[in-house]
Amino acid sequence: MTDSPFPIPDYRRLFVKRLGRQPYEPVWRAMQAFTDARGPETPDELWMVEHDPVFTLGQAGRWEHVLVPGEIPVVAVDRGGQVTYHGPGQIVAYPLLDLRRLGIGVRELVHRIEQAIIDTLETWNIVAVRREGAPGVYVGDAKVAALGLRVRRGCTFHGLAFNIAMDLEPFHRINPCGYEGLKVTQVLDLGGPGSLAAVEAVLIGELARQFGLEPVTEPASAANLPRNEPGGATRAVQPA
Repeated sequence: MTDSPFPIPDYRRLFVKRLGRQPYEPVWRAMQAFTDARGPETPDELWMVEHDPVFTLGQAGRWEHVLVPGEIPVVAVDRGGQVTYHGPGQIVAYPLLDLRRLGIGVRELVHRIEQAIIDTLETWNIVAVRREGAPGVYVGDAKVAALGLRVRRGCTFHGLAFNIAMDLEPFHRINPCGYEGLKVTQVLDLGGPGSLAAVEAVLIGELARQFGLEPVTEPASAANLPRNEPGGATRAVQPA
């Protein structure tokens, strides 16, 4: 936080909302609604959440990369990218940003999010890199964080999934991010902490720093999410 005696204008604030553990679909719908309703003066937000088990398939996603989903629902969504897995022990961060106000494009957005994750891992002396043409963050030959984004009217939603201390078995049921045989890892196995809270605290600061914003924590707003349909997340039906 800044030590300046002057108030921070809203356009420089990043309102951080910790939603706790949530089913995927209500959060997705709430992101859409927030993005559709925001105006030029709407402050940016960062939603931090841990999802119930779910596979999500991006707009250009190919169903052939969903191998054996089993009991885990598959939801076709409006982000970029292929198929990935969300589940307990993974930090999912949704930066809801006005790119026009920040003065950056999509390529720079991806670069800065990746750098925030790389710098977060450096806190625990974990050396991570990005790969050209394959968004996300890697340690050695394994992926530790995935990105899937959508930009509508110059504003972003969806975001990043950062593996901390989770059951990695569901990744074997898909071709992660559309890459057959892609290895997946997590912070705990790399010598870092298994606490989501510890990693989240650093990640929030790094994301805010990358975008020149001041993080301001708000109370969890889970009560404002739309109610999920009975039965949990909707399983998407594969088109014929």
